[in-house]
Amino acid sequence: MKHMLLMTVMLLGSAGVAAADIDAGKAKAAVCAACHGANGISVIPDYPNLAGQKVRYLEASIKAYRDGERKNPIMSPMASGLSDADIANIAAFYASLPAGG
Repeated sequence: MKHMLLMTVMLLGSAGVAAADIDAGKAKAAVCAACHGANGISVIPDYPNLAGQKVRYLEASIKAYRDGERKNPIMSPMASGLSDADIANIAAFYASLPAGG
């Protein structure tokens, strides 16, 4: 999984798209752990697991909360201050985690 993610990031980087920084995503996602778990597996039944999700899905979801396309009293304010680079980094971090925790 990590090998495929690395290859994807390398290909995107060579196409002029900045590569995501998994370490920066992990640091930025520290506040997410309260609801989504430190390893991306939520201990709260109503909150989704993020570990192992696809990068594009995570990016689209977070941007939708940030941009007001999706509304949630918790996620909308959490995403409101995130830049596109922050979102790419957070998505890369969660996508790099094993889905099983």
